[in-house]
Amino acid sequence: MHHGKVSYLESPSRREEFSPEQLLDMIPLNESDHVLDFGAGTGYFTIPAAKRVEGRVYAMDIDPDMLEMINEKVVKEQLDNVVTVEGSMEALPSPDGSIDVVIASLVLHEIQPLAALLEQMKKILKKNGYLICLELEPKKSSGHAPRITQEGMKREMIEAGFDIKEVYVPADSLYLVIAQKVK
Repeated sequence: MHHGKVSYLESPSRREEFSPEQLLDMIPLNESDHVLDFGAGTGYFTIPAAKRVEGRVYAMDIDPDMLEMINEKVVKEQLDNVVTVEGSMEALPSPDGSIDVVIASLVLHEIQPLAALLEQMKKILKKNGYLICLELEPKKSSGHAPRITQEGMKREMIEAGFDIKEVYVPADSLYLVIAQKVK
């Protein structure tokens, strides 16, 4: 199961488990929305999201090679609403209160401390905007990078001033939290 990150991110088994389209069907996404795909990786969610919205989709990653892959897909799919952003939240060329939906897939567990990032995400979200988090529930015995449990994630989000709207467990050990900026 745990090969290199990219092969897993793009693997057919992951697509069968839970496709990006399935995720996008579950989240409150409107055609006019502006989306931030935080830790976009290979564009697994960026590209399908960009096909669904007319707003901008910001694909943010610290790895320029990943963004290069996304740009190639954007050209191939002839999309004109994807903006790649190298770096972290500070690099986002978009003012506070301008993003409708932030998608953070398999990335938040890597961020220490999480509270500061959640604050930044709350800032760039519009009032009533959504933060969508997809993560793996930690295996009790795993020696890998520390994951964050669903309970821990919800607690962090609530402390940051988000409302938890929905929680799904779409596939084995995968959980999806939909949180809304309420204040």
